[in-house]
Amino acid sequence: MQVKPKTIEIDDSGTGDLVGDAFIGFHVIETGELIFRGIPVGMYNKENHENRQSFKYILEMVKSGLKALNFNKECDIIQICRGNCFDLVREWFDEEGIKHEPAIVEGKLQDAVEGRFIDHLRKLGVKSPNLTTEAGIKRFFILFNWVARDLSSREKYVKTGFPSWEKRWRENAIKKSRMRNNRNPSERNALRKQINERANEILNTI
Repeated sequence: MQVKPKTIEIDDSGTGDLVGDAFIGFHVIETGELIFRGIPVGMYNKENHENRQSFKYILEMVKSGLKALNFNKECDIIQICRGNCFDLVREWFDEEGIKHEPAIVEGKLQDAVEGRFIDHLRKLGVKSPNLTTEAGIKRFFILFNWVARDLSSREKYVKTGFPSWEKRWRENAIKKSRMRNNRNPSERNALRKQINERANEILNTI
C-alpha cells in the first residue's frame, strides 16, 4: 500500500511575548488536522533562558508532535516558521535528513496557534477587550500593564529570563505599581511622567 505524503506546517505563539506559556502548533495541510504542544513559562526564567532550555524543550515538543502525526521522513515534508525559537529543531532536521523548508505561516495554523495563546492569557486573568491574536507593541503593553497592576502576584507569569525585563521593564512595572497605590495626585503625576519617559526611551532603542 502506497503511503500518501503529508505536508506539515509548524508555527509558534507566545515565545516572544512577555507573559504566559508558549505554544507550538502543527497543521497537516492535506487533512486539516491540528495539534498543539505547550512550553511552560518556567522554561523562560533567567537560568533556563541562559541555558537555552526553552529551545531544547521546543525540540522535544516538535519530536512529540511529529510522532503523534505519524511523520514519515521518507516522504513527508515540513514547512516551519523562520523564528529563532526553532534553531535547534532545524539543526536536528538537518542531522536526521528530514526534508524541511522555511515558511511564513499564515491562515489556519497561525490563527489556531495564536488563538490557543490568547485563550491561555484569558485563563490567567488578562481581561482587556483589546487583546488580540496580533502580536506586537500593542499586545506587549496590554500584558505589561496587566502585570504592573499586581506585580507581586503576577510576576510569576512573566518570562523573567528575557534580558529586557530585568534591565528595563521591571523597574517601570514597580513604579507603575507604586503609582496605583499612591494617593497623592502630584506624586502620582510625577511617577506617570517618569514611566512614560522611560517607556519612550526603551522603545526608541528597540
